[in-house]
Amino acid sequence: QVQVTESGGGLVQPGGSLRLSCVVSGSISGVHAMGWHRMAPGKQRELVASIDRLGNSDYAHFVKGRFTISRDNTNNAIYLQMNSLKAEDTAEYYCNAEVRTLSGVRGDHWGSGTLVTVSS
Repeated sequence: QVQVTESGGGLVQPGGSLRLSCVVSGSISGVHAMGWHRMAPGKQRELVASIDRLGNSDYAHFVKGRFTISRDNTNNAIYLQMNSLKAEDTAEYYCNAEVRTLSGVRGDHWGSGTLVTVSS
């Protein structure tokens, strides 16, 4: 069984910063691509940033220059440093990981989300 656990959400004022964390645990033989997605009220889920095992990253245009994704392969973790937050960044943020289990099965796994609210 695979668990994906996010943390770090909260309430922050516009212009402020937050750092999200995501850890993958369980019966794992390897963790491949990982990423952050978000879903705002009344909107569809959208990709925010992704990163592979080598550290190659990609960002949605609306967060470039403000958000930074990083990875710790030793601990099967990724992080999202969010700076210059705007009200429109308010959303539930979800971590996604492509995982190979000990039984050799490869598939996508999702966390339950962490809420980020940007408001004065």
